[in-house]
Amino acid sequence: MQEIKPDNFLTHLDHQGEAQMVDVSAKVATIRQAVAAAKVRMLPETFAAIQAGNAPKGDVLATARLAGIMAAKQTATLIPLCHPLPLQKITVEVTPKPQLPGYEIQATVKTKGETGVEMEALTAVSVAALTLYDMAKGLEKSIQIESIHLVSKTGGKSGDYSAPV
Repeated sequence: MQEIKPDNFLTHLDHQGEAQMVDVSAKVATIRQAVAAAKVRMLPETFAAIQAGNAPKGDVLATARLAGIMAAKQTATLIPLCHPLPLQKITVEVTPKPQLPGYEIQATVKTKGETGVEMEALTAVSVAALTLYDMAKGLEKSIQIESIHLVSKTGGKSGDYSAPV
């Protein structure tokens, strides 16, 4: 786990403890990228039906990918203190993992800006996973969304980060 440093702890709180949007106006715009991931675990029969294209609501994987991309673009609307950012690239990959059984979802978000895109990447994988659940819940209600996490980030004052493997 990464060490928490007192000088950057809870930057979304002012001196009175009130929530605030962080002022990034003095920061230099740099290329920033974040990658987030999640897992969606299901019964083998559900996995097989999705892989075969036999889900009741249609193309589960394409819909999940599109939902993740759309969600990344709406992050500032969903998370109260996030800055609206011009996103230059968003990719969402949904990879079949028969050994789960289920899918791994990975989102990569990139911008040139004064603040990072970690929340956009995390929002993308979260909504893609929720959409996968929604599209397949007619087959199985016990689908599990697991391990939503930041894989890596580059750019910005705090430097690069890679999650431990």
